[in-house]
Amino acid sequence: MSRRFSRSSERGVALLTVLLLVAVLATLAAVVLDDIRFGLRRTANAEAVGQARWYALGAESLAASQIGRLSQASQRLTRDGGWADRPFSFPVENGLIQGQLADGAACFNLNSVVQGTGEVLTRREVGVAQFRALLAALGQAPRETEMLAAALVDWIDSDGVRESGGAEDEAYLAGTPAYRTGGTLLAEVSEIRAIRGFTPAVYERLRPHVCALPISDLSPINVNTLTPDQGVLITMLTEGAVAPPVARRVIEARPAGGWSVEEFWALPQLVEHIPADPGQIKATSRYFTLQTEVTYLDAEVVASSLFEVDPSGQVRLAARRWTYDE
Repeated sequence: MSRRFSRSSERGVALLTVLLLVAVLATLAAVVLDDIRFGLRRTANAEAVGQARWYALGAESLAASQIGRLSQASQRLTRDGGWADRPFSFPVENGLIQGQLADGAACFNLNSVVQGTGEVLTRREVGVAQFRALLAALGQAPRETEMLAAALVDWIDSDGVRESGGAEDEAYLAGTPAYRTGGTLLAEVSEIRAIRGFTPAVYERLRPHVCALPISDLSPINVNTLTPDQGVLITMLTEGAVAPPVARRVIEARPAGGWSVEEFWALPQLVEHIPADPGQIKATSRYFTLQTEVTYLDAEVVASSLFEVDPSGQVRLAARRWTYDE
């Protein structure tokens, strides 16, 4: 009786052991299969993102070709032909390429508040005056315009001397988190959010009208590509002498073929307000921007590109970011 019970118990234990092993092996198999499935999914996603980026680079090549044609077509570049700010789409297999080309210098160059190259950057009075005029045209109070301009100069210039109303390293090191001023040209507009006084409200007001070109030159503005909403840039160029409503009407009355530089400054509204450097106004454009969005399978890729046309007419890519231009 006890022997039969013992053998029965042994068979029961063996059966339980086998069932346990089967359960463990089934669990391991499920884990391995999940890893394989997720690995294949990651590989497919990586391939889709890679293909989407290639499509974005293809859009850059097309844009560069278009910019080259625009630059060589005439001594004046206007908005004729609908190339500026007009979205375009290219369907591709399993996806879509969307882009938008614009004049990249129809804005105030934030880096123009300083002058110089390399590690020696000093305050540029004309650039500062134009920045203050832009801020005033956008409704900023006079005292605030002085402080914001000073803070921007202090952030970019290479010395450690604080401008009146500005802020150098010691002001930022005292904060949490602590950091220092840039001490070099801005790489993108969003950097100004780290500068003292540039609150979200100020940033939102400024953003449509400013840029960070890779040069410290005064803003090279082509008046033939400006829209009426960008009339404040003429107010900026004249350091506030031409009010925004007047500047808007000037752009609305622009002839179909655009102006030459001489014709622009000869306008009755402007002839008495020619700045010290009238050559800052251009009839053609040197910089262009391209915003690209690509969807391919389940992947989405965004790119912001800046192109420069050199004096010989060659188009080169000056900057690229795999993100939206904030």
